[in-house]
Amino acid sequence: MALRVVSQRAVTSLAQGVRGLSTGHQNNSKVAVLGAAGGIGQPLSLLLKQSPLVTQLSLFDIVNTPGVAADLSHIETPAKVTGHVGNDQLIDALKGCDVVVIPAGVPRKPGMTRDDLFNTNASIVRDLVQGCAKACPKAILCIISNPVNSTVPIASEVLKKNGVYDPKRVFGVSTLDVVRANTFVGEAKGFDPTKVNVPVIGGHSGVTIIPLISQCTPSVSFSTDELDKLTKRIQDAGTEVVKAKAGTGSATLSMAFAGARFTFSVLKALSGQSGIIECAYVKSDITASTYFATPILLGRNGIEKNLGLGKISDFETQLLKIAIPELQKNIKTGEEFVNK
Repeated sequence: MALRVVSQRAVTSLAQGVRGLSTGHQNNSKVAVLGAAGGIGQPLSLLLKQSPLVTQLSLFDIVNTPGVAADLSHIETPAKVTGHVGNDQLIDALKGCDVVVIPAGVPRKPGMTRDDLFNTNASIVRDLVQGCAKACPKAILCIISNPVNSTVPIASEVLKKNGVYDPKRVFGVSTLDVVRANTFVGEAKGFDPTKVNVPVIGGHSGVTIIPLISQCTPSVSFSTDELDKLTKRIQDAGTEVVKAKAGTGSATLSMAFAGARFTFSVLKALSGQSGIIECAYVKSDITASTYFATPILLGRNGIEKNLGLGKISDFETQLLKIAIPELQKNIKTGEEFVNK
């Protein structure tokens, strides 16, 4: 059953990618995956290789990338695949890229929070984004590496130091929170999850994840107790997977699916398709938190318009009050890491 559902979703997402190639939309996109040999990077690269939206797929990691690239290059789709291994090949991997997706870093293990990953993943993201600043300063950056609440500010500060920062082009990929919310609400109500849309705002860890179930399409209602349990499950879903994998990793396959979905949306918008909306964690003035995830209208230059919070319920207002101080702390941690 699980295999059937995942396959249906992947087909739906890829079909959306095909629909993005309507007449008059340019399709000539080079996408890099940094961390391509890892648990997220390999299935993400596989999904990207299948998409007609991708012309060139550049895979980078510190080990094993040539093998991954060789394997994917045998797939009968047009995207040309290249593999780059080791830091001395980073610049070559990034040259000419339109979109750079960064899932690099160590995964969570049982008992670890996303913050526990910070010391390792912060330096990885810093160094990779430094390469982006040199080789593809106008590329759209899609950051998956956790803790996203801190790694996106790290990326921004690195780009600022290099004089190439454009807040419209730097995204924290919080799409998995939306994917999970859609799935869990769909399961609870007996809906096809591909027909459910729950905006998720805030950040990408724990209490900073705020599913706006009051804005769900189609409209749904839950008792206070059901709403509380559902919200907590969405907020703690990453931990649910970490525990289920019992020390062997974190959410890799679902994150790869969500990362591919977001990348396809960015590529469709870059090609000129209008009306592409995804929730993402970005530089923001919507709340007291200087980075914040909201629904974003994507365009040829990244963010076309931040669509804001919309009308939120009293329950969601309380979640927002809890999230803001945690987000501000996470953001400060990231910015101070680069500027210390």
